[in-house]
Amino acid sequence: MESEIIANSTVEPHWLPGAASFWYRLGLPNNDQFVLVQCEPATRTAGLDKDGLVAEVEKLTGQKLDFGAPNTNAEEQNLPLDNSNLKGVFAEEEGPSPYASIEVSVRFLNNCSTPLTFEWLDHAADPISWGSIEVGQSKKVSTWQGHLWRISGVENGETYKLLYAAPKENDSDVVVIDEDLLHNRHDARKPKNETVYPRVFIRDNSVWIADEQGKEEEMVSDGGVTNPFDKDRIYISPDKQYAIVWQYTPEQEHLIYLVESSPADQLQPKMKSIQYLKPGDRVRIDRPRLFNLVERKEVSTDDTLFQNPWDLVDIGWSKSGSEYRFLFNERGHQCLRVIGVGVGGNVRALVEESSSTFIDYSSKLHHHLIDDEDENEMIWASERDGWNHLYLYDLGKGWLKNQITKGKWLVKSVERVDEKSRQIWFKSYGIVQGQDPYYAQLARINFDGSGLTVLTDGNGTHSWKWSPDNRYLIDSWSRVDCPPETVLRDGDTGAKIMVLEESQLCCLVDKNWDAIERFATAGRDGTTMIYGIIIRPTSFDTGKKYPILEELYAGPHSYFTPKKFSSLFWLRRWADLGYILVRLDGMGTNWRSKAFHDVCYKNLQDAGFPDRIKWIKEAAATRPWMDIDRVGVRGGSAGGQSVGAALIHHGDFYKAGAADCGCHDNRMDKIWWNEQWLGWPVDKAYEDASNVLHADKLQGNLMLIVGDLDDNVDPSSTLQFANALNKAGKIYEMLIIPGGKHGCGGSTEYGRTRQESFFKRHLQDHREGSLDEMSHSIIQI
Repeated sequence: MESEIIANSTVEPHWLPGAASFWYRLGLPNNDQFVLVQCEPATRTAGLDKDGLVAEVEKLTGQKLDFGAPNTNAEEQNLPLDNSNLKGVFAEEEGPSPYASIEVSVRFLNNCSTPLTFEWLDHAADPISWGSIEVGQSKKVSTWQGHLWRISGVENGETYKLLYAAPKENDSDVVVIDEDLLHNRHDARKPKNETVYPRVFIRDNSVWIADEQGKEEEMVSDGGVTNPFDKDRIYISPDKQYAIVWQYTPEQEHLIYLVESSPADQLQPKMKSIQYLKPGDRVRIDRPRLFNLVERKEVSTDDTLFQNPWDLVDIGWSKSGSEYRFLFNERGHQCLRVIGVGVGGNVRALVEESSSTFIDYSSKLHHHLIDDEDENEMIWASERDGWNHLYLYDLGKGWLKNQITKGKWLVKSVERVDEKSRQIWFKSYGIVQGQDPYYAQLARINFDGSGLTVLTDGNGTHSWKWSPDNRYLIDSWSRVDCPPETVLRDGDTGAKIMVLEESQLCCLVDKNWDAIERFATAGRDGTTMIYGIIIRPTSFDTGKKYPILEELYAGPHSYFTPKKFSSLFWLRRWADLGYILVRLDGMGTNWRSKAFHDVCYKNLQDAGFPDRIKWIKEAAATRPWMDIDRVGVRGGSAGGQSVGAALIHHGDFYKAGAADCGCHDNRMDKIWWNEQWLGWPVDKAYEDASNVLHADKLQGNLMLIVGDLDDNVDPSSTLQFANALNKAGKIYEMLIIPGGKHGCGGSTEYGRTRQESFFKRHLQDHREGSLDEMSHSIIQI
C-alpha cells in the first residue's frame, strides 16, 4: 500500500525549453498517466495519456516531445561538457577500495555510442555491479573518498575498461565518459595531445623539471622506498613559477586473512589477504614540498603546523599563485587546520579548529573556497558554538570575518553557493522550532549572516528538486505517519505556487491503515528529547501483550530512526512476526547538538542505552500491549557490537539479542571509524568498550552471527568474543555462514530464518534457561 502511494506521489520533473514548464509521470497501477505543469501562470493539466501529453507539449512549446531523450532535470542540464573540473582521478591498476571516512557523490555521464556498465571494487577488490547507463544518460552514485569504480563498454565485440577513483575531498564530482577517454584512458583533465610546460615529474625517486626545449634538470633526489614522491600529487602554480610536490611515508602493512571455506569453483578452501589498518597502526604521512621552477631548486618550509597528520587534503593554489593551501587533520581528530604555504616559504594557519573531544571530520567537514579577483575567502563548517554552523574566513588575513548561521539548530549540508549574490542554500535540521529536530528543511542565507529564509514548509522532512535556472523549487515532504505532499514553490521566496500531489493520508485512514507511531520523551537528563518510532503487527490486537523488539544501531556517524514516509518493509516484517518493533536514537548518535554527540566519545559501550531503556519503559507505561518483561534487541556491524553491550551491561532489561557481524573489540576494527570516536593513541577507552574483555558479565540469551568472508569487520572479532564467552562459561548460540559477507545475518534468508527462530524461543515461547541442557556453546552452520 505504502509503495503504491509513494510511486503515485513521486514527481520526477522533465523540464521543457525555457524552464518554465515541465511534465512528470504518475505510475498508477496498470495505467500510466502524465501531468503537464506551467509555472506562470500556474496551471496543472492532469490525466494525460502519452499522445495527449505529446500534443499539449507541442501546443505549448512548438516542439515535438521526444520520450527517448534523457531526463533534463536541473542537475543534468548543468553538467559540464568535458572533464576540465574533474576532482577524481583515472587509475591504472585495479585493487581494493580503501576504507574511507568521507562520503562523496559522483555523477557519470555517458557520451559514448554504447551503454556503459559500472562496478564498484569492494575492499577485497571484488566487483559489485551497480547497473548500467544508457547512451546520453547520466547516473548519480554515492561512494566514499578514493573508492574505485570499473567502467566498461563493448564496441565491435571488444571490451574497453576504465578505472575511476573517487575524489578525496568532501565534494561531488562529474565524470564525462566519451569514446576517446574509454579507448585511450588519457588524463581527462588535460587538453588532448597537449603537454603543459614547465613539466614537473618524478623519476628514480627524484623530482625533475623539463622545459619546452626538452631540457631536463633534477631539482631534488632524496626520495626512496620508505619516503617516495607522489606522482599524482604535483601542483603547479597558476603563473608556472612554483610547484608543490607531495612526499610521503607509506602506511604500514597490516593484512587480515579470510578463509573462503566453500568456494564455488573448487573443493579446497581459498585464502585471501586484505590490507586493513586498525587503531594505532602507522598511517600514511604526507609532506608537501615547495619548488621554485625558475631557479630550479627547493624552497625550504617549516612543517611544525602539520606534524603527526591523520590526513592532508589538497585545496590548491590561490588564484594569484602566491600561496598553496591544504587541509591538515591531526591524528586523534582534535585539531583541523587550513594551512597556507607562501612562495617565499612562509607557512601559516589560515583556519584552525580544535576540540577537547573530537572534530567530526567524517560527517561535517565542509569548506568552500571563494577565490576571485576581489575576495579571498572560505566558507567553513564548525561546531565551535555547540551546533554545526557556517563561518566566513578571510584567507588573505587569516582571520574570521563573521559567523554566517547560528542558533540551536544545525547545517546538515551546503546545497549551493552563489558567489556573485553572496548567498548560500543549505539543508538544515531543527531550524523550525516545535518539529522533530531531524526533519530536513531548505534554507537560504547571505554570507554576512543576514536574510535567513526557510524556503520549505510543512511539518515533516523535506526533499527538493530545482528547475534548471533555479527559479522554481519542487518541494516534497512527509513523515513516517503521513504520506508525501509535493508542491511547486518560488525558488527565491519559497512561496507556494501550487500543489502538485496532495497527501493521501485520508485515503489510508479510510482503508484502516496501520500507521507507524511516532513517540518522543526526555532522555537520561530529563530534558533532552529522544525520538523514535513504534510499529505494531498487522494483526494487532489491543487485548494481547506483545514482546518488544528493538532494531538497534547506535553508530556515532549518523542517526537511524526513519523520518520520511516509506513501507519500512524490513521493520514491518519483524513486527508482523508478533513483536512491537521499536527504533530510536539515543545520545551519542549524530546530527543533534555537539553535547548530544559527545556522549559517544571514548564511551561506545554506552550506545545511548540509558535513553533507550527509559524511552521503551515510558512508551510501555501508556501502552499495556507492550510487554516490558520481554524485550529483545537485534543489530548488525556497530549495531552488533551494541547488542553484545546490551546483554553485558543491561542484561537485566534486554532478555535476548542477536548480534550480526559485530565489532566486539574496537582494536580489531577499521582504523578510521574507531579512532574517530575513541581517539588516538589507543588507550583504556578501547578496553572499556570491548565486549570481549567484559564477556563474563553477559546475561540473557545471545546469538552471534558472522560470515567467513566479511571484509568490512574482521570476522575474528566475533570469534574472539565467542572464545571469551567460552572461557567465562557462558551459554550462547553461534551461526557461521560460509561465504557470508558483512551483514549476512540480515541479508540472507537463512540468517533471517535463524534469527526468527531464536527470538521466537526466547521472547514468544519465553522458556527461560532453555539452553541450559545444551552444550557449552552451540555452533550451528
